[in-house]
Amino acid sequence: MTLLKTSFLNGLAVIIKMLTLLGINKVLAVYVGPAGYAALGQFQNALQIISTFASGSVNTGVTKYTAEYTNEVHKQHAVWKTAGTLATCGSVITALIIAVFSKPLAVIFFNDESLSSVFLWLAGGLVFLTLNSLVLAILNGKKDILRFVVANILGSLFALCTTSLLAVKFGLYGALVALALYQSLSFVVTIYICRKAAWFKLSLLFGAVDTQVAKNLLKFTAMALTSAACVPLSQIFVRNYLGETFSWEAAGYWEAMTRLSSAYLLFITSTLSVYYLPKLAELKLVRKIKAEIAQGYKYILPCAMIMGLLIYILRDFIIGILFTREFSPMRELFAWQMVGDSLKIGSWILAYLMLSKAMYKVFIITEVVFAISFVLLTLLFCHFFGFVGVTMAYAFNYAVYWLVMGSVIYLKFRAAMNTKEGVLC
Repeated sequence: MTLLKTSFLNGLAVIIKMLTLLGINKVLAVYVGPAGYAALGQFQNALQIISTFASGSVNTGVTKYTAEYTNEVHKQHAVWKTAGTLATCGSVITALIIAVFSKPLAVIFFNDESLSSVFLWLAGGLVFLTLNSLVLAILNGKKDILRFVVANILGSLFALCTTSLLAVKFGLYGALVALALYQSLSFVVTIYICRKAAWFKLSLLFGAVDTQVAKNLLKFTAMALTSAACVPLSQIFVRNYLGETFSWEAAGYWEAMTRLSSAYLLFITSTLSVYYLPKLAELKLVRKIKAEIAQGYKYILPCAMIMGLLIYILRDFIIGILFTREFSPMRELFAWQMVGDSLKIGSWILAYLMLSKAMYKVFIITEVVFAISFVLLTLLFCHFFGFVGVTMAYAFNYAVYWLVMGSVIYLKFRAAMNTKEGVLC
């Protein structure tokens, strides 16, 4: 499967997901408002942290090793069973902890104990959320793109229906419950899609834990747990800073801007996950890896830049269509956010090589450093430039991150080329 073919098939799912996300954004803009957006952002970050700890974050490793062991079915099964057993046990333990501490969690993330039942809903569906992510990771690693695309399309439509119904009926509370549950309920859809695949059996998700496989997956667990701790926590800190320094409406504008970026960049980021991760996991020779990265800079980066430019030009129209007049102040965030988005994609094309080759030490260090630098840069830029400083910090942070990624990968390539085989393991 080539980059262009994968991008086309994945693009179908992404277009639908983008449309559903934009539809959800409109519903939320009408029924929860800017301040409600800030609360949803808090819970989204909480969900990232909780789901990562619950699953042990083995999904990236599952995709890598499923792709790597294409011709060794018994090794694939060992990976799936080990990952499924670890993820299920982790989910049950995490769900119990969430249920016990639902009220303190509501105070921490919402400053409102009355919303504690949202965490009870999350706890109830956590095992199914984790298993759904695991099956999607297997589909990705198997390069079963058609089923992967169909599962994502149906999941997107399910999210739109669930969020719209609950948000219209129950407002902010309904939107939070939908966010807690829709991925868990999607597990039924994903299993239905996979049921006739020759390689798939539900029993393959559970079994004895292979010690060596567990050690391999542990590297990805370490990387994902670092991201789960750094990225959401830095966003929570920034969101709280914006809310307390400017207003919670301002924090909501930034959250809306962030969600819009995530929506239009879906085509890019999902192609990196669906094509690049398994592809780079397979490749060993430096020259072939360089060729794949070159394709990324030839097709993916220009696409991201063009999309960002169009979003900026159409920013007033977008705010009017996708949000409401209350969100007009977010207009000033677009320029630097679009620059930051392009820089982000440029750096991620290189960063995905770290993931595919389990360069966990470098990954962990850079995640921690750049999460902290984003917070510090936000404080600095907002002090001198006001509210727009948060997007200036975002762009500057990714510019430096790209330079660091380039240096790291260059040194890895040079070391590999000094060997006789020219292999990057």
